[in-house]
Amino acid sequence: MNIRVLQIWGFLQTVLGWIFIASSLAMEGWKVAATGGQGGSAVVTVAWYWSSLWRACSTDANAVSNCYDFPVLWSVENHVQIVRALLMSGLAIGVLGFILSMVGMECTYIGGKENEKNRAIFFGGLCHTTSGLLAASGYGVYAWHVSTEYVSPGFELKYDLGAPLFLGWAGCLFQVTGGLFYLVSVKKLWSMENSNTLDLMVSAEESKHLHSSPTDLSIISDLSTRSKVSTLSALSILSSSTVSKISHKTPSSV
Repeated sequence: MNIRVLQIWGFLQTVLGWIFIASSLAMEGWKVAATGGQGGSAVVTVAWYWSSLWRACSTDANAVSNCYDFPVLWSVENHVQIVRALLMSGLAIGVLGFILSMVGMECTYIGGKENEKNRAIFFGGLCHTTSGLLAASGYGVYAWHVSTEYVSPGFELKYDLGAPLFLGWAGCLFQVTGGLFYLVSVKKLWSMENSNTLDLMVSAEESKHLHSSPTDLSIISDLSTRSKVSTLSALSILSSSTVSKISHKTPSSV
């Protein structure tokens, strides 16, 4: 897949995941329960109970709701405090990831040089992945607490998991996947840079070899010419000696 397409898909998925997580934080009905019913009686008495991170409510069959807003920060249950902290931390890190990824994407013209843009989108992908994992941990803590209450015999009212948790888990999946898309695009960019660096090194070595080959040829040619000159001089000396010997032998024979 093209690097720019990977980054665009990562951006879209992280945006969708962040919106899902933020929406679930404000939604009602994190845990829901219902009591009553017909039960063989002529009077139908039904009551619904539901709770979120901010308040707990009950609604009867006449559609009359009574809500209890959670008090100040240090009076809320511990698991609610932990879930709030994890989700808000994840959303804040996600915002930082949006800023870094927008700076580092190839389709944007901000962020400076190419190395700086690659570094920015790498840290943006890490921020999105961390944000999704933090939010998923928060949902896991809340679900574990609700499940513990459900199986405990000391709690008469049995709560089930509400829709915001499943919406949030889907958002975490989208955000982690988008962050991984960013990281894969950066890995491709770095592999391309390494291959280009290797090609430049190989071409430099080849150019050095080509520049050094004429000198080798000149050395070989000098050696060959010197050997030829030495052989010619030796032959000329031999020929002059033979001529002198013949000239000395001719008067004696006469």
